[in-house]
Amino acid sequence: MIGYVTLGTNDFDKSAKFYDELLAEIGAKRFMEDDTFIAWAVDPEKPSIAIIKPFNGKPATIGNGVMVAIVLENPQQVDALYTKAIELGATNEGTPGNRGDNFYAGYFRDLDGNKLNFFCMT
Repeated sequence: MIGYVTLGTNDFDKSAKFYDELLAEIGAKRFMEDDTFIAWAVDPEKPSIAIIKPFNGKPATIGNGVMVAIVLENPQQVDALYTKAIELGATNEGTPGNRGDNFYAGYFRDLDGNKLNFFCMT
């Protein structure tokens, strides 16, 4: 159902480097970009994540209660991607672990404060 998600950034180059390195871990590559927008996907026919300079020219701000959840295949992949995000400067919002009977997730904030998680169903 979701085609893509955009995350506002106030430091386009720094954010691009963060997501280039982080999303490469799951085989995602840039597939669309211009001077205000970069989108990554594992396949152009699948949902993507993008960074963007806000169109209105105002500073990017985080959405309270907004979170982007990225589905992975197994807990080991969740652990590895969460660890990579933290190594790249993300901040912890909930270390990887079980949440309920069959949901495994790790939560973090990117360099601009946007909240994301990596998760899998177990």
